[in-house]
Amino acid sequence: MAMYYLERVRNVERFAAADDMRGLAEELLKTAITNDNDWGHHGEKVLAVVHGLPQEQRHRIADSLIELSNPYHLESPTRINALTLLAIIGKDLPGDPLSAERARRLEELGSAHCVRSTREALALVEAETAAGRTPPALAVAALRRTLLVQYWHGDARLKKVVAALSEPLLNPGEPWSDRALKDLAGLDDAWHALVRHALTAKSAKPTPKWEQTARTLIESLDPDKVRRTLVAWLALVGAPRTQPLLTYGHAITPNDEYDPFNADAIRGLAWTLALLPPHPESARTLGALVETSLRKIQGLGPRNPKVANAGVVALARADGEESLAELSRLASRVTYKTTLKMINTGLEARAEALGLSRDEVEELAVPAYDLTEVGHTVRRLGDCEAELTITGTKAALRWRNGAGKQVKAVPAAVKRDHPDDLKELRAAVKDIDKMLSAQAERLDRQFLARREWAYEAWRERLIDHPLVGTLARRLLWTVDGTACGYADGELRTLTDDPVKDGATVRLWHPVGHEPAEIVAWRDWLERHGITQPFKQAHREVYLLTDAERTTGTYSNRFAAHVLRQHQFNSLAAARGWRNKLRLCVDDEYPPAVRELPRWGLRAEYWIEGIGGENWTEDLTDAGSYLRVRTDQVRFYPIDAPENSAHAGGGEYRMWLADGREPVDPLPLEEIPELVLSEVLRDVDLFVGVASVGNDPTWQDGGPAGRFREYWTAYGFGELGPGAETRRDLVARLVPRLAIGDRCTVEGRFLHVRGELHTYKIHLGSGNILRTPSDQYVCIVPSASGAPVSGTGYLPFEGDRTLAVILSKAMMLARDDKITDPTILSQL
Repeated sequence: MAMYYLERVRNVERFAAADDMRGLAEELLKTAITNDNDWGHHGEKVLAVVHGLPQEQRHRIADSLIELSNPYHLESPTRINALTLLAIIGKDLPGDPLSAERARRLEELGSAHCVRSTREALALVEAETAAGRTPPALAVAALRRTLLVQYWHGDARLKKVVAALSEPLLNPGEPWSDRALKDLAGLDDAWHALVRHALTAKSAKPTPKWEQTARTLIESLDPDKVRRTLVAWLALVGAPRTQPLLTYGHAITPNDEYDPFNADAIRGLAWTLALLPPHPESARTLGALVETSLRKIQGLGPRNPKVANAGVVALARADGEESLAELSRLASRVTYKTTLKMINTGLEARAEALGLSRDEVEELAVPAYDLTEVGHTVRRLGDCEAELTITGTKAALRWRNGAGKQVKAVPAAVKRDHPDDLKELRAAVKDIDKMLSAQAERLDRQFLARREWAYEAWRERLIDHPLVGTLARRLLWTVDGTACGYADGELRTLTDDPVKDGATVRLWHPVGHEPAEIVAWRDWLERHGITQPFKQAHREVYLLTDAERTTGTYSNRFAAHVLRQHQFNSLAAARGWRNKLRLCVDDEYPPAVRELPRWGLRAEYWIEGIGGENWTEDLTDAGSYLRVRTDQVRFYPIDAPENSAHAGGGEYRMWLADGREPVDPLPLEEIPELVLSEVLRDVDLFVGVASVGNDPTWQDGGPAGRFREYWTAYGFGELGPGAETRRDLVARLVPRLAIGDRCTVEGRFLHVRGELHTYKIHLGSGNILRTPSDQYVCIVPSASGAPVSGTGYLPFEGDRTLAVILSKAMMLARDDKITDPTILSQL
């Protein structure tokens, strides 16, 4: 390379000595095109010769470059290289040749996530600056991203040029930054200083110095205006880009990511929000920022964990009950390990500071949302009334106008005279829905938490709490060992006798109760019209089988299933399991693990990646397996060394370090009944939801038909415990439906008589066969999972497969009314 450039230097010197500026221009273009405009250290010697020439000769070189490149369009390498050379050698030339084209080229460079030729971009930017013009904002943004994403090569010049580009303050192209830049144009220097300080938020947590500077900057501003402004900006984070970027063949589109330059500003603004006086809007915005930043992008994973962590840090440091409540809600929703650890640390720190347990802090943190009674409140806005009512796990607003008449829409007087109150009410409805979902999940986890409450605290925090009471009053409890539920304004026993007081309360679980008692409680719930927020009275109980007594230390009950790996991973995280996505690499992975500290146990579900001959059919673009095969369930002491196996399968073995001895799995007969049942219920859920056997489009058996036998066996085979519960429930529900005379439950199937054919719907998978030939009918359910109308009373929420089966039954009972051509072609 050095010899190549030495020859170029000699050629340039020869042309210069002969005063042949056209030949010199041709030599420069040839060199640039050959090396894709990447001059490097040795190329600088070529340019140095040109820089040393008198202005008159350089002017003629510029004219020759323009003439030589005129036949080419702007996007051609020849024209681009000529433009770059003009920028390099012609900064002091009169007339600023091709300045309009240079500006257009910079606009083009700004449409990319990162610039491919930093030499070209830097030359054009420096030429614009030398001409007294500000480079286009998008080009500046591209250079900033290039420095952050591709600075591995140590381009000191790139760093220097980017550092000198102070405008725009933020990279445009994202809705939040566009809004911020527009607002900042009308704000004073103090606001610009605040945002500039936010851009320095590059550490995991704000340092004392950073925080003190932020507080000083806030002091010169109106805190309420700062809060409203930052909330308005942060609420737009994560919205689709206003200026989509070119990716140049990247497998992962950067349009789904946060701009890396702006991400630091987002972190700093989140920390700043925590320094302001507490407000529900601030906590709500920070919580949404965490969830938005953890939303997964295919091939990448969580969108921006650093921003999510900044939101958690802000919530943990902020004052006020609202921030604590939001942190508690996120503890039930977040599954990303690092962020969840930060959330737990924040909650535990609050608990220690208050001298309470973690559970108590989470319970006390749940806001009432201004509800004046359990699940209900009425707000007066002028002459109108807004009634907020919680039904199930959803909140809704109903309106009465000034005349006291119920109306469907928000009264015009409320929109006109009370816009802020209306905005807060609507936000409260959304917050309530999210909090109810989180609290239902938290209560569902209490079975294995062995949680006990003092009676008075239980009444205050759960049964009589304005929000949580809407869930707790639909569950069954034991008060001093007496089972009871809430109905007709009282706690009542199975015989409807009131329970007035007690000492200790626990959540009721069907394990250890006689089948007759369980059925009696199901009847009690139905008699009182109570729909439970999750399965409790209808909860499946998994007792030890003879096969498991024979195997002794492991269960094969849910082995040999094929699961969609990413769906399984999400379900496992939601149920408190720790799991790693398996990549198709030569590496080892631990099994899916659920730690049970209250019991001193660790449950393991062994899995392995599935790959075939055609790897593209079995892997994502990022190289992770699309599917995993399941194996044993085992239990170990919680502190036992961890097992692991190769990503693509093989024997699990225990990794021993520091002289530790291997630990044998525990006999299943020694595992408490409640623990065994709840762990196996989780595993049944994983299989029941994530199995490819549930996919109605897989009748061909998936890639190369390799899974046809499994799909058929699962999709139409024997029912598991969860599906058996569903069968019993469907048998009770069907007679009450409008289509009840057309439906019967027989064995594994719900039989439906339509006008054209008779059908069998499998009560485990929801797959359909058309009789008498058992022809498969593929009906893909809606992704919304919305409840089915016309089903009447349901004893519990959350069984999507039940909803799918009932919706298919209602459709097929009226098969002569179906208009979907895809379905009609199968009938």
